[in-house]
Amino acid sequence: MQTIKANGYSISFGKKGYEVLSNLIEENRYSVIFILVDTYTNEFCLPQFLPLLATEITIEIIEIEPGESEKTIETCLGLWQSLSELGGDRKSLLINLGGGVITDIGGFVASTFKRGIDFINIPTTLLAMVDASIGGKNGVDLGNLKNQIGVITTPKMVLIDSEYLTTLPQNQMRSGLAEMLKHGLIYDAKYWSEFTDLSQVDFADFDSLIYRSIEIKNEIVLQDPSENGIRKALNFGHTLGHAIESYFLENENKKTLLHGEAIAVGMILESYISWQKKLIKAVEYLEIKNCINAVFDNIIFNESDINPILELLIHDKKNEYGKIQFALLDGIGKIIINQEADNELITKSFNDYKS
Repeated sequence: MQTIKANGYSISFGKKGYEVLSNLIEENRYSVIFILVDTYTNEFCLPQFLPLLATEITIEIIEIEPGESEKTIETCLGLWQSLSELGGDRKSLLINLGGGVITDIGGFVASTFKRGIDFINIPTTLLAMVDASIGGKNGVDLGNLKNQIGVITTPKMVLIDSEYLTTLPQNQMRSGLAEMLKHGLIYDAKYWSEFTDLSQVDFADFDSLIYRSIEIKNEIVLQDPSENGIRKALNFGHTLGHAIESYFLENENKKTLLHGEAIAVGMILESYISWQKKLIKAVEYLEIKNCINAVFDNIIFNESDINPILELLIHDKKNEYGKIQFALLDGIGKIIINQEADNELITKSFNDYKS
């Protein structure tokens, strides 16, 4: 697969990607290479990666616990301390080998250590491959509020190797599929149509679907690197999805949702809002709802859940002047940003989801 040119870095694939990685390391003459992993990627992915890392530079492995609950400033403090104690300097390189939590927090730690060291993302989950590792967004959560602290700093490169997906459980694959569905809905109706009947999806050629999803995200980011305009399109399903994810994360009586599971619900809810605002047709809304429900389990919401979720919306990063801003569908394959919806309409979207 051809290398994709991003905003000041490259996205490389498979065997060729490891050649690009080796050349980049050699050209930059790094003092030490740190590899950030979690417990799972240390066990299942690092043994696969290390033999492909052609270098004689000193390598140090730093491991954190897995999961969204680790995406905190407290974890960053530990990582900054580890980098310092292990001899990290301005010529160090941090390789983030893992899912979205690893690439998010690793990019943030690298961007701020010694006022910034180089980092490379090697995503090992489908979600991280098509979304989290691309575009330069790095950061951590503030309590249970998603991605409230962070920076936009691009990596030196991203290496996509779908072989790492063989280590994933099925629910993690589904989580990544949510972002792929989103990319079709907001940007490419033809790409969306490839998923509308999952029995017809050619999973033997899944690499090409991953490639197109990355292309879509990259094309949007290139138009608006700092998220002042069209990049907000990528937040479709995330305004409500992030609020749902945060609520389930902080509520002991709820099962913690994977990112993609929450975003899948958010996309159905925000598609309903799009329909009610006459931006999409009823038949399009039902197509979206049925397709997503065919992939993801139904999430149970009680009446007492809705108001706390609505209260979390005020923390969404797209909000301006205290007003909640949505990116809504303007027909399948198109998006309209900076749209408002009142609490009554949002509550109706939950009621329809539950019906």
